[in-house]
Amino acid sequence: MKNLKTILLYNIITILILGITLCNISKKSKFKDETKITGIINKITVSENNTQIELLSKEKILVNLFKNVNLELGDKIEVEGKLEIPSNNTFFNLFNYKKYLKSKKINYIFKAKSIKLINKNNKIKYKIKNKIINHINKYKTKNYLKTFILGENEIDKNIKNTYQINGVSHLFAVSGMHLSLFASLLNYILKKLIKNKTIISLIIIIFFIFFSFMTNYSPSILRGLIFYILLTINKTFNLKINPIKLILLDLIILLTYNPYYIYNIGFIYSFGISITLIITSNIINKYKNYISKIFITSLISFIVSIPITINNFFEINLLTPLINVIFVPLISFIIFPISLITLLLKPLDNLFVILINLLEILSKTISKLKITITLSHIPWYIMIIYYIFIILSIIGIKNKKIKLFIPLILLITIHANIKNIYKPARVTFLDVGQGDSILLELNKNILIDTGGKINSSIAETYTIPYLKSLGIKKLNYLILTHSDFDHMGEAVNLVNNFKIEKAIFNCGTYEQSEKELIKLLNKKNIKYYSCIKELNIDKNKLYFLQTKEFDNENDNSNVIYTELNGYKFMFMGDASITTEKEIMSIYNLPDIDVLKVGHHGSRTSSSIEFINEINPKYSIISVGKNNRYGHPNKETLDNLKDSKIYRTDQDGSIMFKINNSKLKIETRAP
Repeated sequence: MKNLKTILLYNIITILILGITLCNISKKSKFKDETKITGIINKITVSENNTQIELLSKEKILVNLFKNVNLELGDKIEVEGKLEIPSNNTFFNLFNYKKYLKSKKINYIFKAKSIKLINKNNKIKYKIKNKIINHINKYKTKNYLKTFILGENEIDKNIKNTYQINGVSHLFAVSGMHLSLFASLLNYILKKLIKNKTIISLIIIIFFIFFSFMTNYSPSILRGLIFYILLTINKTFNLKINPIKLILLDLIILLTYNPYYIYNIGFIYSFGISITLIITSNIINKYKNYISKIFITSLISFIVSIPITINNFFEINLLTPLINVIFVPLISFIIFPISLITLLLKPLDNLFVILINLLEILSKTISKLKITITLSHIPWYIMIIYYIFIILSIIGIKNKKIKLFIPLILLITIHANIKNIYKPARVTFLDVGQGDSILLELNKNILIDTGGKINSSIAETYTIPYLKSLGIKKLNYLILTHSDFDHMGEAVNLVNNFKIEKAIFNCGTYEQSEKELIKLLNKKNIKYYSCIKELNIDKNKLYFLQTKEFDNENDNSNVIYTELNGYKFMFMGDASITTEKEIMSIYNLPDIDVLKVGHHGSRTSSSIEFINEINPKYSIISVGKNNRYGHPNKETLDNLKDSKIYRTDQDGSIMFKINNSKLKIETRAP
């Protein structure tokens, strides 16, 4: 009877949780089409000529204002502007900003034209936080203090990259580890002042709640807070509930509150590793030596997080467990405690600067010794196989049987070399905004153009991670249609981050940007060619149709024709009507299946005569959203009316898969 009651109780709770979760997922936003919104500033980030505000209104909303303002947390403001739905990722496999904002319970972005202060802050919690922020801003080490105290990681991106390579980024993200250190410190101090253990626990919980507010209720901190409360209740009332059940209850509570936490990488890492470490605590506790214990903890954490790391960063560093043996005690017992003391004693800031410099030098040095493996994005069924082999590996650790690691090692080895085994024929038009970039995956990897934006790096944010997500370690050919920045602006970045076998330039004299790139190619001993007629790619050929020299770069654009498994592709670069006429006068062009429309759909390209000649079935226009050129031109769209048109500003990246002579099209609409 007791067992029956327990089963029924768990079923009822499960049904309730599922119901609440589904209600949360389907809950509609309280905003509709407001042009004015009033709310309290919960978070504010000011950068050069840009202010981003997390505003507490009818619901949380993200406000973007393209100017700097002098406001503080807790201020009540009115903003005027326009509501926008956040964009999904327009690159396959990459970070989804819309889902990330959902994990923060943000449904809309508000593009503000103006902002008006209604009332200055009068809430104590915001006054305390403002004072702490203003105090931290006076420090030389403010970036690290903000990271550890406020959960705002403002560490230099190059240094941050070394931490990521070394696999120690988790030590700089506020998490349960920080709460554990706080709990130990507070418990040690309070025991000397207070005898009642319950009161001590309540004080610690109150502090944790305040710390959660300071870190904007980070999911990782909330996990630690709820788990500590559950542990305290369990201990106080002698409930004798297994810790694994408590952390699963913790997980259920948080997902019931916000199901979209499942899209937060910190949340996934935090729970995944915490659950595993609780389950394997008996294995870890067998090791009495502190260094051995850290290594086994790091090894288990590393192994269990492999699939998560693969699908978010597409690389693993095999040295990570060893590196953590150095960094975990260094951060836990030196850097983090000294950051807290420095916050209270500003004269220690100079000492902290020295420690941080040494830490960064250490991270830079170790990151150069990396043994990284690039691993392509994996579907759910491969992830299940990974976890089966991970469980075997953990059993191997428990029983000290190294042979149980063999299945996982074999899986990683096969995964790392999958591009040599499975070679799909795919052509992907990448959404690089107002520019061009096309990836051809054949027996070789070919990138035609790189895109380029003046104020940001498309390659660092999108192209490089995307190529890694496909398991691409090198580009056999980097083809540049011409020297315009929106076509080759990211070439240097790609050459510095990937092995490039050969580079191909267009006809005509080299422009300054091409000369700069050639210097780098020579330095890296990369061969380069210009004004070629064709490329042999195993069974495929790429024909370069434009070999005449004109007096401008657009007319000199490489125009490439190829046939892949019976499907005909033509890539026009920025070739104009002049180039089109020249090509028509030389070649008897066939009907084209997929046309990359010339010059982003400008009226200077895609003449009706040319379009009628090649009769494209699908036309791809690579164009930036709301671009200042008015691309694509209406006349061009009219010329292409008999073709199925795809646009990167509307459809995101567009992938053509050719499998068994069948063409499949996938898009990633924003």
